[in-house]
Amino acid sequence: MSQLSDHIEAVLFVSGKAVEESFIKEKLNATDKEMREAVSELLAKFSGNSGIHLLRFNNKLQFATNPNYSKEVEAVLNPIKEKELTNAMLETLAIIAYKQPVTRIEIEEIRSVDCTYSVQNLVRLGLVEVVGRKDTIGKPLLFATTDEFLKRFSISNVTDLPDYESLLEKLQQITSAVNVEVVEKPMFEHVEEPIPDFLQGEQVDKIE
Repeated sequence: MSQLSDHIEAVLFVSGKAVEESFIKEKLNATDKEMREAVSELLAKFSGNSGIHLLRFNNKLQFATNPNYSKEVEAVLNPIKEKELTNAMLETLAIIAYKQPVTRIEIEEIRSVDCTYSVQNLVRLGLVEVVGRKDTIGKPLLFATTDEFLKRFSISNVTDLPDYESLLEKLQQITSAVNVEVVEKPMFEHVEEPIPDFLQGEQVDKIE
């Protein structure tokens, strides 16, 4: 391991959150080649069976626990259990990831079901965020995935997303692996969902 790798390891350990690669390179006076080699060393060291994994997404670096050991971590630390992710939420998340930025109405046209509740919970969980408003009637909110989404599902960049079906399968597999309960619901089941405050007034006439 190079000295630069050791320094980056120390920085990420103390930070506890994502740090821009360019910021690290600048502050540690590293060249592009030195930075690439150091990151490669760390990716090799913190992977596989290691209890700590190095996450790389949107040109940022962050340490995280190995998802394969989530049950053991939970058994020792007894964290607050995360709210369940339903199949409806996973399908909604996959559509947002693949079509972003996208409005709630556009999501509903694809799923043929009210997605208000799913979108609300995805925003609350930090997997989705509002990135603006569409320049059309009613100025509906535009939604996109967050860095937390990339970290949670081990995706380096939104440009690396697979096709929709493969992405949905990946989300379901990883969700199952980290012991988050997925509740089965028919894809086209119509569910009346309450409209949250931050979505009030976001009504757009659908084209028949």
